[in-house]
Amino acid sequence: MRRRHVLPLLALALTVVVSRPGLTQGTAAARVTVLRAARLIDGTGAAPVANGVGVLVGDRIVAVGAESAVRIPAGAQRIDLGDATLMPGFIDVHVHFFGRALEDRGSAEQRTRDYVGYGAIVGAEHARRTLMAGFTSVRNVGTGEFHDVALMRAIEDGYVQGPRIQPSGHSLGITGGHCDENNYKPGLADGSPETGIADGVEEIVKAVRYQVKYGAGAIKTCATGGVLSAGDEVGVLQYTYDELKAMVDEAHKLERKVAAHAHGTEGIKVAVRAGVASIEHGSFLDEDGAKLMAERGTFLVPTMMAGEAVLRAADAGGIPPFIAQKARAAGKAMQNATRIAKAAGVPIALGTDAGVGAHGANGHEFPLMVEWGGLTPMEAIVAGTANASKLLGWQDRLGTLSVGKLADIVAVPGDPTRDIKTMERVNFVMQGGSIVKGQGASAR
Repeated sequence: MRRRHVLPLLALALTVVVSRPGLTQGTAAARVTVLRAARLIDGTGAAPVANGVGVLVGDRIVAVGAESAVRIPAGAQRIDLGDATLMPGFIDVHVHFFGRALEDRGSAEQRTRDYVGYGAIVGAEHARRTLMAGFTSVRNVGTGEFHDVALMRAIEDGYVQGPRIQPSGHSLGITGGHCDENNYKPGLADGSPETGIADGVEEIVKAVRYQVKYGAGAIKTCATGGVLSAGDEVGVLQYTYDELKAMVDEAHKLERKVAAHAHGTEGIKVAVRAGVASIEHGSFLDEDGAKLMAERGTFLVPTMMAGEAVLRAADAGGIPPFIAQKARAAGKAMQNATRIAKAAGVPIALGTDAGVGAHGANGHEFPLMVEWGGLTPMEAIVAGTANASKLLGWQDRLGTLSVGKLADIVAVPGDPTRDIKTMERVNFVMQGGSIVKGQGASAR
């Protein structure tokens, strides 16, 4: 970045902050922070910048680029992270914060054995671990009792630490489908449009409206069968085109996007034609489906950590045989699906399906996208920053290190374009201008 471009922006930002009501000149100066590291990756896909710096005023970025091109204001707090790489805060667009993870003790019996509220309390810890892994924003795709909306508000109000959450309320699915609860006797876990179980256009419209009424920022649906559910095949189409179209249309009318869980080839195509914003998993995606996704701008969220987790569980005998069979088929297929998507030019966003795998290990998705999915390290980084923010509709404030955006900044040791596994070793996390991990973090 050239000096003549940076200085006016920095001066303007400082002037704006000083002129805000309630802020004194001293307060504004105290809120100027400069981060420096051996390199900087801005999230756009551009090459790393050597000796990168970011100048922050309050919760905003006011200058960013090579140290030689950025004037450092006098009196600013300087934090030098040494041989590290500065990047935008990571974004995971597919998490399940609430309840026990697949590999946790008691996960199979949590619905009947865990006390009411246990899952929500566990969810707060999962959120904290996710933030410490460098993921400053997430989309939670489905939970009961609107726990994700409650946690979002508790984080915003400062009661607990965690990423920004785009909540979705209950997942929407057919009676007996993947989004339903099928492992219990009749009457124990029956659903309704309010709890996301909706059949036919009329019920689907009601279900969408109900989720939005109580705070859903996105709508999650199950377009096909799944791996960890009983009574359905992993790729079988569940909703019809007309039903999915009604869901998408109602969501769009309420300014929400639809994320569609879809493994099977036909289900993927039907969901894309209906207008969903993203295909979650996409295990059996073929070239025709990928071409359709690319034409429509539909994102693929591969969730490779989930594939790895279910393959591991199947090999260890930790899941029933009929589920293990589905797990092996989907877990192996999704690796090829991501390569097909990349070749077709499908936009790819990072999502881990944490809850199937471990919370706080979300950074493992980056190397899996490279090793399994065939992405370059930079493409994987973009998937977890700029692309993810675009999918959530938050690209105006997150996803890249750009002037005017929120100061969500993380650092990893070394150079992730040379060793993508460093993305699993985040040693500095700033969220909205507040340091929550690493040098300068306040004890809580």
